[in-house]
Amino acid sequence: MFQNIGEILTLFGRSLRALPCTWRQRRKVLEQLFEIGNASLLMACVLSLFIGGVLALQTGPVLAERGLANFIGQVVGLSLCRELAPVMMAVLIAGRIGSAMAAEIGSMTVYQEVDALVTMNINPVHYLVLPRMLAIAIALPVLVLFAILIGWLGGALVSFYNYQVAISFDAYFTSLREGVDVLDLVNGLAKSAVFAVVIGVVSCHQGLQTIGGPRGIGRSVTKAVVNSIVMILILDYFLTRVLMQLD
Repeated sequence: MFQNIGEILTLFGRSLRALPCTWRQRRKVLEQLFEIGNASLLMACVLSLFIGGVLALQTGPVLAERGLANFIGQVVGLSLCRELAPVMMAVLIAGRIGSAMAAEIGSMTVYQEVDALVTMNINPVHYLVLPRMLAIAIALPVLVLFAILIGWLGGALVSFYNYQVAISFDAYFTSLREGVDVLDLVNGLAKSAVFAVVIGVVSCHQGLQTIGGPRGIGRSVTKAVVNSIVMILILDYFLTRVLMQLD
């Protein structure tokens, strides 16, 4: 475990040192941005719509029984901004994009394409890791922003049509404006940026460490997804503690 952590941190440091080479890899960054962002947007919006709806469905009747139905907007808004949208989108991207990164780089490692890059004096970190890490670090916060907005809409629709609550859109969004400020939104986006870097580095590391044939590639994909999700949940706790103290 400690060896893996050390290797991941070393790869992250090498990626940071490669940042001045970003302009030369701009085409690959844009390709990865399209794959991560545009191709994942519809799935992220559908997921967040139903997350917001479930939040309103679960909390609405409980708050309405206590005469607090007008606070549903605050509950849904804060939950999505601070926790659910960053974590759920990070888990989604870890499963969809992290696995693809590990499989692609793992295949290149197994079939000696990475060795061929080294032979041609092309740094694998510059060519393979840096574009993917930058693209996911840009795309995930944008996806989280869309998820928050769509989740708010899902909560509003369920709150309006749920006969146990039945609050108006004006009351819902007034409560949302009163309970959620820009800092809450920034906290969620900051979390998602950290989660994005974790997914990118862990997935690329597992791909570069792949050995064996197709079975080895499968193991690397599984490890990349599982390790990314575990690290996301662990970091979520510590980031929440830090951000609460800063508030």
